[in-house]
Amino acid sequence: MPGDGRLARGDATRRLVLRRAVDVASVDGLDGLSLGRLATELELSKSGVFALFGSKEELQLATIEAALGIFETYVVKPSRAVEPGLPRLRAICENWLDYSEHRIFPGGCFFFNVGAEFDARPGRVHDAVAAASGSFAAFIRETAVEAVASGHVDADPEVLAFELHALGRAANADAVLHGVADFYILARRVIRARLEAVARA
Repeated sequence: MPGDGRLARGDATRRLVLRRAVDVASVDGLDGLSLGRLATELELSKSGVFALFGSKEELQLATIEAALGIFETYVVKPSRAVEPGLPRLRAICENWLDYSEHRIFPGGCFFFNVGAEFDARPGRVHDAVAAASGSFAAFIRETAVEAVASGHVDADPEVLAFELHALGRAANADAVLHGVADFYILARRVIRARLEAVARA
């Protein structure tokens, strides 16, 4: 049907716009997004891009959702494929540091950056960022609980999860700010030492 072709083109354009939007937002923040800017950079019709999203806020929300899908592809899904417990906990940390270090998003970890941008600003965008970031923190915590329950680890799982999360965020923040990878090396050393210290023989 003729309408199917238009829908397919619309979906393809939406994916193209969102792929550019997540890269822009990782550097310039979600407030750095605009429908006009994306249309110009991608050489698309401004009215066509506006028709896809309708408002800046809807664009921001769609960008968060797209970024979460990319993050899950590089970090969450590969980690879930690893044996539960300590092996999965190690995989989460390694995959997360790899994702940040390899600049899947040019600004480093997308959610660290936009979290700092919207942490004190109530509204739908704040809630979407908090939910996405919270889902990853919960994944680390659940995996730490599994590691303790399975006898792999002897530690308070809440404390351990918080430590691992904090180390990954610190490595991302310092590496992006200073433009050097040494912080990822240091974070890997600290994380491995921490997990070795709590691992049961």
